[in-house]
Amino acid sequence: MALHVSLVSADAELWTGEASLVVAKTVEGELGFMAGHEPVLAILAAGQVRITQLDGTKVLATARDGFVSMEGDSLTIVAGNAALVA
Repeated sequence: MALHVSLVSADAELWTGEASLVVAKTVEGELGFMAGHEPVLAILAAGQVRITQLDGTKVLATARDGFVSMEGDSLTIVAGNAALVA
């Protein structure tokens, strides 16, 4: 079962796709998300977002000033400032 992920910054959609695991830093600590996770709304802390795609490859981004929302099998990360890490 896949998790649909959308990572957006204030001015652009940075990454959208299917993932098996996403780890994001919130003000209460790091949270890991997989398909079937309970609903969550959390404040995003400055840090790294790690997305593991279905094929095992990883996408890394930095993000801060926003929120993380999990509903059903959809995870949305909205950040005031975010960028993909090369």
